[in-house]
Amino acid sequence: MSRVTNAPYTKARRKRVLRKTKGYFGNKSKLYRYAKDALARSGQYAYKHRKRKKGDFRSLWIIRINAAVRTTGITYSRFMAGVKAANIALDRKALSELAIHDSAAFTKIIEQAKAALGAPAKA
Repeated sequence: MSRVTNAPYTKARRKRVLRKTKGYFGNKSKLYRYAKDALARSGQYAYKHRKRKKGDFRSLWIIRINAAVRTTGITYSRFMAGVKAANIALDRKALSELAIHDSAAFTKIIEQAKAALGAPAKA
């Protein structure tokens, strides 16, 4: 009986790892031993940063909204309290897009938020 090796599959697996690490610096793109570690670590970073990206965009929207509402003499936190009090069902992403692309509509929302802040809160 002939000796059975796993050579084709081992070679394919190593080739697949080296193909994914193409462009990495130094041995991490040339040698399997270092490439597999670099690939595992890069996968962890990719997973972590996919989660972090959502928070980064939220921060960006908040910064944009804050910059837009401060020109009318109101802070971001007071504006968002007014938006909630006025029952405006727009999220931060939509408000940010309005602030950039449709300033007239955003100004109307600011006025509604200010009016809602002036009125007594409903229980």
